[in-house]
Amino acid sequence: MRLLKDVLRFLYGHAILILTLLVIIAGAVLFWLQREEIKPYISKPRYHFYFIAQSSVDPFWNEVMLGVQKSAEDNNVVVEYSAPRFNNPEEELQFMDIAVISKVDGIITHVPGGAGFTNAIDKAYADGIPVITVENDDSESKRYAFVGTNSFELGREAARLLVEAANADANIAVILNGDLEQDAIEHNLKMNGFISILKEYPNMRIVRIYISKLGILSAEEITQKIIDSDEGVNAIFTTSSADTLGSAQLIVDRSRVGKILLVGYGNSEEIIRYIDKEIIYGTVASDPYKMGYESIKALVDVKDKKSIPSFVDTQVKVITKRNLKSSKKAE
Repeated sequence: MRLLKDVLRFLYGHAILILTLLVIIAGAVLFWLQREEIKPYISKPRYHFYFIAQSSVDPFWNEVMLGVQKSAEDNNVVVEYSAPRFNNPEEELQFMDIAVISKVDGIITHVPGGAGFTNAIDKAYADGIPVITVENDDSESKRYAFVGTNSFELGREAARLLVEAANADANIAVILNGDLEQDAIEHNLKMNGFISILKEYPNMRIVRIYISKLGILSAEEITQKIIDSDEGVNAIFTTSSADTLGSAQLIVDRSRVGKILLVGYGNSEEIIRYIDKEIIYGTVASDPYKMGYESIKALVDVKDKKSIPSFVDTQVKVITKRNLKSSKKAE
């Protein structure tokens, strides 16, 4: 009985110390358990990829990168990103050289065209670095696959939109993005698709084709020339999201809304707002987010020695005010 009293007296006299020790021990056990739980989820990235885009200011490529980032996270890879500010094939070629010299595990790249880029892709292949092309293809090169949209079908859908908007009667100006010599194949496919529909409508006339080289500012200048000309242009087709925004802004600034129909390209938030306000009649678009996501997935499959198709089709979207709500839900 005396012993029990002594024990109780000791415990009572050192209660604070004992409680402190128990808290420390419990904290240490909890920390160890947390480390054991987290440990399986922290791992070294499987691959180091390099992504080369056409432009760092084009909303389209910003959307592509969101898809790239999500796919990189889902597939546990690291992706470096490089792009010229405006379209610049020489810079893109330099980025290709950097990627090859750095001996990355794989490259995803926009293709501006030209033998120089084909050679660069083939050099990467010879060095054991697989290449996936995105948005623009280079079927003559040793790339493993192309992730993008059928440009011919995209042109056809754009023409159908313009016919609908103009009731099959319009004088049309086309604003092509970039240098025809650099993106000749893609431009030709889009225009061939566009013309293949318009030739069915004799009152749909292409009166002028312009080339935009500097993004939004250039598209604004071209649209001003169209307004100032005496060619009676009342419809414009733009082939890039940057040019679509530039042309739309100039139409607003010069109070030509409703007088000049605009069918463009892209589905950025700004373009969607213009469609909602009926400044842009509609756009055709590839799915840039899906394009970015699938390009990383395809490259991972190549590295994992899985078979992949040579063409991963991200399909054509057609967006007008009629289907704006459903498009937003899909996004």
